Amino acid sequence: MTSLHRPYAALLAACLLAATPIVAVAQSTPTDGVRVAQKPAASKTAKKVRYANLVLSGAVPEGPGGAGPFAEMKTSLAKLVAKIDRAADDDSIEGMVLDLQNPQLGRGGVDEVRAAIKRFRESGKTVHAQLEMATPGDYLIACACDQIIMPESGLLVLPGVRAEGLFMKGLLSKVGIEADFLHMGDAKGAGETYTRDQWSEPVKKNLTAMVDDLYVQLYETIGLDRPVTEAQAREAVDQGVISAGEALKLGLIDRVAYPDEVRATLAGKHEGDKLVYVENYGAKKVDTDFSGPAGFFKLMGVLAGAGNDGPARGKKVAVVYAVGPIMTGKSESDLFGATTIGSTSMVEALDTANRDKDVVAIVLRVNSPGGSAIASDLIWRKIQQIEKPVIASMGDVAASGGYYISMGADKIIAEPQTVTGSIGVVSGKMALAGLYKKVGLSVDVISRGENSGIFSSTDKFTERERQAMLRMMEDVYGQFTSKAAEGRHMEQDKLLSLASGKVYTGRQAKENGLVDELGSLHDAVAEAKKMAGLKADEKVRIMTLPEQPDLFEELFGGGKQQREVSVRVEGLALPAGLREAVGRFSVWQRLLQKERVGLFMPVEIVVE
Repeated sequence: MTSLHRPYAALLAACLLAATPIVAVAQSTPTDGVRVAQKPAASKTAKKVRYANLVLSGAVPEGPGGAGPFAEMKTSLAKLVAKIDRAADDDSIEGMVLDLQNPQLGRGGVDEVRAAIKRFRESGKTVHAQLEMATPGDYLIACACDQIIMPESGLLVLPGVRAEGLFMKGLLSKVGIEADFLHMGDAKGAGETYTRDQWSEPVKKNLTAMVDDLYVQLYETIGLDRPVTEAQAREAVDQGVISAGEALKLGLIDRVAYPDEVRATLAGKHEGDKLVYVENYGAKKVDTDFSGPAGFFKLMGVLAGAGNDGPARGKKVAVVYAVGPIMTGKSESDLFGATTIGSTSMVEALDTANRDKDVVAIVLRVNSPGGSAIASDLIWRKIQQIEKPVIASMGDVAASGGYYISMGADKIIAEPQTVTGSIGVVSGKMALAGLYKKVGLSVDVISRGENSGIFSSTDKFTERERQAMLRMMEDVYGQFTSKAAEGRHMEQDKLLSLASGKVYTGRQAKENGLVDELGSLHDAVAEAKKMAGLKADEKVRIMTLPEQPDLFEELFGGGKQQREVSVRVEGLALPAGLREAVGRFSVWQRLLQKERVGLFMPVEIVVE
């Protein structure tokens, strides 16, 4: 029809509409004998169904994470657990999808994440775990979820439990270095990796018992969480590598599907609504608008970590993190994530919590293999002096010096897979005379006193020096065991039978009375509230200590930090296993330069 005819068409349409009787689409109801057509019902507005989507990958260190604008780029264990707990309380969140991409978590960290997922599920919400090539840590986290999904090409890798020690005696011998170490406790094998080619029998026997329990915990957990028996779970673990299809047949996973298919399934469950994945749920947003006259000052505030704290008042529980080897002086950290526990810094942090009138209780979160005997004792003493309730919460490892500082608390709570114990003493040095000779150096000595060379790095201990060191170590061992017996309300003889440097899983430690309960950091905070006389549902703020350095402090912290960074950069070109060994050797050297008696784990254990 041309534009010339459009007026006629409009007129015709109007006539037709006028001639057409009104027909009610909806039911009409009589009103005084007159039928009135009702308006059509309004169409349903689609609502947003939000699922928190968290990707777990890379390093997930213990601790609260740093301050400043780059803090959100680092996923710490504390932040991860806080995000899961926040999502559980968020009414706008329907469920959660976890993408597990081999996060670097210790076994204690795995227990922490599992506990957080269980709390999320107790809120009535569902969790879906997506795996690709799953390690035991990935899979144990996934087992705590409602559903486990893998793509067709996925692999489930369950190689069991393996403890490896890398022994450096041969390497040190080649370069002319001779390690000379002394021990109090048959199973106190710290230093054996430098003096032997393999573990001594007492150390090996103790480690075997610990590995046995970790192995049992692995297949027991699978048997409890999945629709399989413990025997079937053990068979799966012994099989080692399992394809996605076979894992489905064995009942180890629930579905073989790709992420887009999982998303489509979730959308289908909420037909008519809009499914939204909230990526990186819980991450803080940083204001990046630095325009205008005030932009520079805003930028400086963000770089310094300003504006991230909550209200200053209200009841608080202080969580004091003790992460890394224990040394005297200030705590140290570097840009690669390595930290040490400085006794001065820890005492200051504990003092800060103790002086704060709003802090009702303190939780000491320990993840440490030990270190300096003096530093450990100074921290223990400060904990003893605090009148507020103090709960020790053990992470991946709280052994030797890590156990020493924990035993000062009113109560100790460990993860089932925590490595703890190692009540013993070690001392020693690296004799460098052979190295000096190889590189053309010579040493000329003038000495007075029978033990003048006791701390010399040139030669091994003489017999007289060795006896002097052993007397000092016996005194330290006596202090350690007597304080442990007193703190655990245990007879000295029983404590001595559990000491000798033996290490235990958290579960074994609970059975032997070395810890009070098994549980997470969340459980430790709940216990702290209870001991402070607060109700379980009473809200408290968490005060995190030591305070985290801002960007300026991380970049310009001081000479020690810079030297530590330079050593680590040099080690980056080495293979992973050797790089870790060099790192441990560096820690030993730094410790022995400061003092000669330490409380370290019997060996550095890599559990896979």
